[in-house]
Amino acid sequence: MRITIAEKHQVAGLDERERGFNRLVEIGLAEGSYQASLRYETTLVMTDRCETQTAALGELIRLLHERGYRQLRSQRSFRDNRYLGSQEQWIEYQDPELPGGRHRGISGWLGRLRQALGL
Repeated sequence: MRITIAEKHQVAGLDERERGFNRLVEIGLAEGSYQASLRYETTLVMTDRCETQTAALGELIRLLHERGYRQLRSQRSFRDNRYLGSQEQWIEYQDPELPGGRHRGISGWLGRLRQALGL
């Protein structure tokens, strides 16, 4: 099975340990379906096959949210082997809700303080 890279995106945000990151995501085309993959340190996150490039990227974001990543955003940087630089807009993804209908907000000690105060 031959995989052709259709697009590349930058994905940035906070990892599960509240460290900032910015990594390349490749969206590959194989046998008429798309898969997105991200390598970060020792972790490889890869989606199942999706019908569209947008669906593959959305699935990758969902998988990262499940792992505790947050404040995620993406920007397409390559399309059909053409470098786009920073021409494309960043797309921001809302963090999933926590129990009780709250969203994850500011990270670190300030976020914990706000949570302790019920803000």
